[in-house]
Amino acid sequence: MDSPGLTLRYPIEAPPAEGEAVEIAEGILWFRLPLPMKLDHVNIFALDEGDGWTVVDTGFDSRRSRAIWEAVLAGPLGGRPVTRLVVTHHHPDHIGLAGWFQARGAELLTTRTAWLMARMLTLDVEETPSPQAVAFWQSAGMPAEMLATRRAERPFNFADIVTPLPPGYTRIGEGDRLRLGGRHWQVRIGNGHAPEHATLWCEEEALVLGGDQLLPSISPNLGVYPSEPAADPVGDWMESCTRLAPFARDDQLILPGHKLPYRGLPLRLSQMIENHAGALARLQERLAQPRTAVDCFPALFKREIGPAEYGLALVEAMAHLNHLLRNGRAVRTRRADGAWLWQTTA
Repeated sequence: MDSPGLTLRYPIEAPPAEGEAVEIAEGILWFRLPLPMKLDHVNIFALDEGDGWTVVDTGFDSRRSRAIWEAVLAGPLGGRPVTRLVVTHHHPDHIGLAGWFQARGAELLTTRTAWLMARMLTLDVEETPSPQAVAFWQSAGMPAEMLATRRAERPFNFADIVTPLPPGYTRIGEGDRLRLGGRHWQVRIGNGHAPEHATLWCEEEALVLGGDQLLPSISPNLGVYPSEPAADPVGDWMESCTRLAPFARDDQLILPGHKLPYRGLPLRLSQMIENHAGALARLQERLAQPRTAVDCFPALFKREIGPAEYGLALVEAMAHLNHLLRNGRAVRTRRADGAWLWQTTA
């Protein structure tokens, strides 16, 4: 084992089996819900409140997820109810079953932006891609054959895997103090992967509930979408990592939304900044000649992008290009077919 501060350390080397839980800290249980994708799980944490539980994040809404939850509630959670639900951010694998828990009497705590985004998206069901989505794909340089296929397909809808959210929630925000599981936690907000993403930092112990803002061995997707095509999530992400760094300690146990709990947060925050700084440098070099966002995949990802990853790769490429544009490191011109051609200014 390397010296503390030079590497990430994982106190538990294997995750709990499906339907089982591990006590990761006193009164805090860790278990997982499956996801039908390459990143095949989301971490769930349950904090013991004595007569019930506070749960952090939920997994997708699916028959399988609900069945696993029923088994967990009856088994590791001892038949006691979930009285409060903390949702770190609005993505479906984290808020998918929030409405299901609210129908059972749980109080939902999340940020205003997370709740508004999730509520809006569950109500916005499309049978065909919107004109704005098609124009966005064209602007990224999506091949004509793929574009034609996507035009004819029913797009992914948030409501497909997220329970309807009833009106009403409890807002949390930067600097708030919460009493959860017999401990005091301070809310600190990150951005980039999701707007107004909540992280919770324990005041009595070296514990942090990090959601997707503080993942160990992978970088969360930083994407630009048709709803806000000029956004700069890469800039938001790097600002958040820099702002959270003064609160990071090497001994803190980070409880992340995916992968394994770990220690070594100061190093991890530096790695996350350097990862995107390196990607931007590679991208700027590739833009010595005019290129579309799709043309930039090799520089950003250094591997073949298949159909399953294509959508996430496209929105991440647009995010990095927008960051270069916003910071005067690239310019763009519109091609006749609607695609942006990007080129470095250096």
